[in-house]
Amino acid sequence: MPVEFISLTFPNASTELNPIPNAAIDPEYLKRYARNLDDYSFNYTLVPYHSSSFDPFTTGATIAAVTKNLKIIIALRPNTLYPTVAAKALATLDQLSSGRAVVHFIAGGSDADQASEGDFLNKGERYARLEEYIHILRRAWESPEPFDWEGKYYQFKQFSNKVRPTNGKSIPVSVGGSSDDAYRIGGSLADIFGLWGEPLKETKEQIDRIYAEAEKAGRTDRPRIWVTFRPIIAETEELAWAKAHRTLDALKGNRAPAQNGASAPPPVQNVGSQRLLDIATRGEVQDRALWYPTVTATNARGASTALVGSPQTIIDSILDYVDLGAELISIRGYDNLNDAIDYGRYILPQVRQTLQDRASN
Repeated sequence: MPVEFISLTFPNASTELNPIPNAAIDPEYLKRYARNLDDYSFNYTLVPYHSSSFDPFTTGATIAAVTKNLKIIIALRPNTLYPTVAAKALATLDQLSSGRAVVHFIAGGSDADQASEGDFLNKGERYARLEEYIHILRRAWESPEPFDWEGKYYQFKQFSNKVRPTNGKSIPVSVGGSSDDAYRIGGSLADIFGLWGEPLKETKEQIDRIYAEAEKAGRTDRPRIWVTFRPIIAETEELAWAKAHRTLDALKGNRAPAQNGASAPPPVQNVGSQRLLDIATRGEVQDRALWYPTVTATNARGASTALVGSPQTIIDSILDYVDLGAELISIRGYDNLNDAIDYGRYILPQVRQTLQDRASN
């Protein structure tokens, strides 16, 4: 299957470099951003979730209404929506978008953020609940008859679902993470497994872990691998690195007020962020162009590893990960709309053309 590209949904013009405090959703900006992704042949957009942010389902439905081909990945935390309700909501979006819905599960990387919405399970329990949740969704999408469920986290009687995915079977399920539980659940159950951008060696080790869990579960297929980067591109290498350092200065400047005078950022809990911070101690640049100062500047808050260089350097770097087995590449920048347009002009077509040329030789 050819490589596919993912972006992130932005509901307004606020960015990490130029944040707009308390910015409301801007419908026209959201639509413009989504249409550009569609026009420049991005395959997916991830609609993120945070306890204090906008609802991903209504945002995703808005995107579906103004695009033709873009698939909508709904980020979903199991504590926020009962699985029978989620099954219908996702299938409804799938029907409205003519089969373009995907779900990406977040078990929860921060105890504090989970607790803010009433979820007090520990990390191990959150992953166990996620495993049960995925089984219920698949049963709800596929079962022609009402069914009961008596699990550890969910119980119900005679649930009957009349809202089916457009393919009559299922909706693609994505799981991400870097913990043993994430590898096990994603490897055994997910259609897609999401990783943050790590060096090639560590990425290969993670892919091998995921594939091993798929084999252990008796699967005859394997999850498709999704890897995420924050490319910083310019016409030349020199201009790209100058842009990268301006970006870093802005990130540091915006982080300082947010800490409210704290001497150090709060420790991260999720394994993925811990891994990124550990790798950052080894040096600023890994492999061809993987840049880690953006990780430390943001305390590994989410996907934060940059790729820096000319378009050709970024293209070659992405192809390095495709050669490892990554089939989905998530790229988003720091100047959200303009970066997406630049990627659509200078990165996506050339990566696809290179892979097409390889296939024909």
